[in-house]
Amino acid sequence: MIGDIQKMVAVGFVWGATNALIRRGAITWDHRKSQKTGSPPQISLVLRRKILSALGGWIDLLLFWQYSVPFLINLSASATFFALLSHAPISLAVPVTNATTFAATAAFGILLGEETKIGLAFVGTAFIVLGVWLCSNAI
Repeated sequence: MIGDIQKMVAVGFVWGATNALIRRGAITWDHRKSQKTGSPPQISLVLRRKILSALGGWIDLLLFWQYSVPFLINLSASATFFALLSHAPISLAVPVTNATTFAATAAFGILLGEETKIGLAFVGTAFIVLGVWLCSNAI
């Protein structure tokens, strides 16, 4: 069971890190896209053209490595999480993984330069670590 908890924490850590990286990649992609297109699309576009434009935007986003690499790593962690659920109690797996994800997202957001209230993030993360510790020792 302790090995499962370590895997849950690892999944939460990967999810949190990639959440912050995906956000940064999406912001970078939006910034790059807004520099390329000077004028907004006209309202009178045909539905077919709108659909093709949307699909082209999704393909462009998925080909943007700053977004797609963290996204694929995040999906791999999701597959690992579902594999963990096959033999770990859901009442333990979900809180531990989600709490770790929250803490890791806050930590990586700070490391990537996002504006945040560091003191409050630290206190919240400390409570998360305490909660995960309590969950893992209650077994």
